[in-house]
Amino acid sequence: MKARRMSIRRALMDKINFKNKAGIKMDITLKKIEKEEQEILHNLMQFYIYDFSQFISSIELDVDGKYKPFELDAYWSDPSRAAYFIKINTQLAGFVLLSKNLSDIYHIEEFFVMRKYNGKGIGKSAALQIFDMYRGKWEITQVERNYPAQAFWRSIIKSYTTDNFTERYDDKHHSIQMFNNSDY
Repeated sequence: MKARRMSIRRALMDKINFKNKAGIKMDITLKKIEKEEQEILHNLMQFYIYDFSQFISSIELDVDGKYKPFELDAYWSDPSRAAYFIKINTQLAGFVLLSKNLSDIYHIEEFFVMRKYNGKGIGKSAALQIFDMYRGKWEITQVERNYPAQAFWRSIIKSYTTDNFTERYDDKHHSIQMFNNSDY
């Protein structure tokens, strides 16, 4: 079963077209974000919050024309958290923030791919890389009205786990997919 899952994941990665319009190969990588790069992450998060504001009406700009920054210090002080830039070659394309709770369950706290890269396999590649880097129980949550994110995560998790996952909705109508990749 483990060998079969490995070959399925390799096939998933092979299906993703990693070439730009000029036919130049695009290397999708995750780069751990250093504390000194926190400002770059805050800058990228402005795009993320803007995109996310369509799903949560309470998100508003501050008087300075920016969205309130996230509190990120824990990503450099707490070993149960990690932050990564998603890069295409050397170009920033997004970020992933993840955590592991006291029950040893991994969570994607925030996941963002810049809109110009949507539908090109960048997010899929980043998600598969994160899953392969962190083995164990996972819960991936999406807000109620974020149907594109729900479809994205269901599709990736279904393929990654060969349909070996469960899904539930919490009291806030968040969609939550759960799986365990310890044996993959």
